[in-house]
Amino acid sequence: MHDLTQGSITKHIVTMAVPIFVGMFFQVSYFLIDLYFVSRLGEASIAGVNAAGTLNFVVMALTQVLAVGTTTLIAQAVGRKDQADANLVFNQSIAIALLCAVATVIGGWLAMEPYMNTLGSDEAMRTAGRDYLVWCLPGLALQFAIAGMGAALRGTGLAKPGMVVQMLTVIANAVLAPVLIAGWGTGHPLGVAGAGLATSIAVALGTLMLTAYFLKLEKYVAFDAKQWAPRFAVWGRLLKVGLPAGGEFALMFVYMGVIYVVIRDFGVSAQAGFSIGQRVMQAIFLPAMAVAFATAPVAAQNVGARQFERVRETFRTSIAISCVLMLALTLLTQIAPAVLVAPWSDSVAVDSVAVEFLRYISWNFIAQGIVFTCSGMFQALGNTVPALLSSATRLITFALPVIWIAHQPSFQLHEVWIASMSSIALQAVISLLLLRGQFRQRLTLAPAAAPA
Repeated sequence: MHDLTQGSITKHIVTMAVPIFVGMFFQVSYFLIDLYFVSRLGEASIAGVNAAGTLNFVVMALTQVLAVGTTTLIAQAVGRKDQADANLVFNQSIAIALLCAVATVIGGWLAMEPYMNTLGSDEAMRTAGRDYLVWCLPGLALQFAIAGMGAALRGTGLAKPGMVVQMLTVIANAVLAPVLIAGWGTGHPLGVAGAGLATSIAVALGTLMLTAYFLKLEKYVAFDAKQWAPRFAVWGRLLKVGLPAGGEFALMFVYMGVIYVVIRDFGVSAQAGFSIGQRVMQAIFLPAMAVAFATAPVAAQNVGARQFERVRETFRTSIAISCVLMLALTLLTQIAPAVLVAPWSDSVAVDSVAVEFLRYISWNFIAQGIVFTCSGMFQALGNTVPALLSSATRLITFALPVIWIAHQPSFQLHEVWIASMSSIALQAVISLLLLRGQFRQRLTLAPAAAPA
């Protein structure tokens, strides 16, 4: 356990953010490695795998419910020196993770056919997406266990173990991807199915490694099967914090689905170009996301300790770091977007869509960094409803106009990117206003948090 209620706020954020960034980079590398080898199979495979991969946002939404609730409650417990409550929250999160894993496999099997039929622009794309999902589902299911254990470590102020596990699992995926996708060394390429299988095997290895860490090394929280029986009061506390945060990711899934649908008539090249641009953008966002993920436990421990000025200082520091990072990444994306997308496609049509997407969307990187930081602070305060409301306004201000624009005879692809830019800028303003209100309510005469 690492006490974040004392010492330099900047040092705590950077110390937490660096390993979180490395871990997230390796996590995104899953998709980039798969994308590299899948791109050699053609445009339909690129679009199919990435459309199917959008279902990751559903799983991420659900894992976010678990992860945010677990991190926040454990960090606040650490701040008020309540180890028993931290351990109870951890074990209840593991029990929930097991239930969610089973539900993911069953739900995925039932949903994949209608989902791909809705998003696919042709049968080749739909087939590729279905083949990928069949073999990727076990890996998606195991994400819940990784989310629960990783969140517990972040709540106690530890980020390095999660980074190491992410790094090793990506190395495993990097080794398996060419063997299973392209048939290196075996002469039996599995194509997109191999991409899904490589990911599932790598995630399984990561789950085993984190489990071993908790059994051998972790002392502050530990597995206790006696505490796995449902404690609905604890579930309520987890869901109160985590459910709105998960709703943010669920809205992101809807946002992505809207884009795939409205650009479907532009053909598989447009969908593949958007897919590549979106993946590159996710990688670019990692530094700001890492700062936001680090902000949550740092601020939450100080909320639990009732050191409210340190909570405010955490916000000021994290948003300054985030804006500087995003400004640098905006300049990079404006200067060399073609370099960023070049490794992932050999098609001029696909590359042109990806480059155009990045040139437009990079103008809201700073606004997106502000949104990330505010979300981390809402998590720390134990009230993520404002973050959900902020995301909902973005979906409304984007989806409704872009659906109307898509039905106009003069509809152009770049109009989708302009609508997205505008909606994110508005979301940043709304997030700041909502966070200001939360500070006034919770960082003045807020009562001490009651232990379980």
